[in-house]
Amino acid sequence: MKLNQTYKPVIGLEVHIELATNSKMFCGCPADHFGKKPNTQTCPVCLGLPGALPVPNKKAIDWCIMLGLALGCKINKYSTFDRKHYFYPDLPKGYQISQYDDPFCYEGKFEDIRIRRVHMEEDTAKLQHTEVNRKKVSLIDFNRSGVPLVELVTEPDFSDVDEVILFLQELQKIIRYLGISTADMEKGSMRLEANISLLLLGSEPNTGSEPVTLPNYKVELKNINSFRFLKKAMLYEIERQKDLLSNNKKIVQETRGWNEARSATVSQRIKEEAMDYRYFPEPDIPPIEVSDKDIKILSDKVPELPQTKRERFLEQYNLSKEYIEILVSDLTKANYFEEASKLSPDMAKTIANAMINQNLDKSYPEPAGLVKKLVELTKTDFSPTPEVGLAIKSVLVENPEVVKSYQNGKGQVVGFLIGQVQKILNGKGDPKQINTILLGKLHGN
Repeated sequence: MKLNQTYKPVIGLEVHIELATNSKMFCGCPADHFGKKPNTQTCPVCLGLPGALPVPNKKAIDWCIMLGLALGCKINKYSTFDRKHYFYPDLPKGYQISQYDDPFCYEGKFEDIRIRRVHMEEDTAKLQHTEVNRKKVSLIDFNRSGVPLVELVTEPDFSDVDEVILFLQELQKIIRYLGISTADMEKGSMRLEANISLLLLGSEPNTGSEPVTLPNYKVELKNINSFRFLKKAMLYEIERQKDLLSNNKKIVQETRGWNEARSATVSQRIKEEAMDYRYFPEPDIPPIEVSDKDIKILSDKVPELPQTKRERFLEQYNLSKEYIEILVSDLTKANYFEEASKLSPDMAKTIANAMINQNLDKSYPEPAGLVKKLVELTKTDFSPTPEVGLAIKSVLVENPEVVKSYQNGKGQVVGFLIGQVQKILNGKGDPKQINTILLGKLHGN
């Protein structure tokens, strides 16, 4: 039996999203750390100094809940923060403030994918591996320490690598529509992790029901910063695990990274279990209560999301699916298109074409400017009505036999007569106007 007929991938995702708040999660330091001089945006709180007390960022909590609502999650009305303990140089306190028992959002569903939880935590510092005085060293930049970080965890509902990528691309769009993060993977504001294991399928007849027993291990692909790399890493890891299982070898439960130079996943460390982190409630932060009113206010702030916009654009503007996908992929572009289309509803397809194939929206910052330009491009200086009337009269006089044919039921000759009128007018006649006046004359009006 072929390997791909024997094993089924079981994939779950963990996605970390840095929120674009002005300040960090538990202190007033600026959260925009990218490209800043190392260790210039720190204070006793985000440096983990003794006696410093954390104060939660309300906007970060609100944005976490908004993402949960967009993904169909239930919202905990009573949430707590916890300490997640592990010892690593990028964690100054020796623990990370996160959520364990009572996350803000839980039990969501996005299309066919179950969302286990969407919770709030703080980011770690960043290690920089470099050379100083010809010696390899690891330096720590604490600017990122304490930046608001949302973690989204799915159930292991994926079995196809392409479905994983499509889900993550849609998630990135949703995050950007909400305006809570740039979700820029190159800058680390959206980081991808996939837990992968393989399920040995039995030889019993296929009844159409999915197997419910999950493998007793999982390998985590950690901190991958592009869709392309994640896809390559998942495909490699699936084949690696197949080879091990087919040779009756045990797969180690571990964290692995993607090495692009080697085109392979590489072992980083043995994967911890929840008990290894010694979670316990954060004593310095009281429980957070979220009322029905709070949830309603945040729910009202959730905008029209990409899939709803796709469906509406198809129904309202009758655009091609290719055009719709391009417009919906960028909220700014989608909004520009809608503003322009409101100014000239009958030109919606022309506007979409001008934006997508000619990039004219880049030349006209205001939608009104684009619409004005398109009107100028499509406007023709038609011949005046008296001139059109004289031309039609001349054609009818010069073609009595054609007129008689029309009166005998040959309606197709109208096209010939219109052509003769346009010939006299050098093509500057308004076709609709010529047709109206001509038919009136032919019917004796």
